[in-house]
Amino acid sequence: MTSTPPFRIMLTMRIHPGREAEFEQTWLRIGDAVTSHPANLGQWLIRSEEEPSTYYIVSDWVDEEQFREFEHSERHLVHRKALHPLRASASMVTGTVVAQLAGAASLTVPAGS
Repeated sequence: MTSTPPFRIMLTMRIHPGREAEFEQTWLRIGDAVTSHPANLGQWLIRSEEEPSTYYIVSDWVDEEQFREFEHSERHLVHRKALHPLRASASMVTGTVVAQLAGAASLTVPAGS
């Protein structure tokens, strides 16, 4: 049995300077609007080390169709409205994961090895 590779969303958000902590708190507070969707596989919030007002959001979905359905839903609109006043700009790219290689640190080593 083969599984369908995840559909990945990658957002870049630039936050108004001085509002980074508020953005992070808001993102965490409303994040379940995304992760509670049955087609969402998870999401990550990443703060840039080089540009502290820039964040990257990665969100994996079962497939593009179900992501697009969520993207046009009332639930997503409420989510976006909460973040919009904090954003200076945003952009989004999408893609299909074609390969994943686990790193050595992610492998579980059995006890006693």
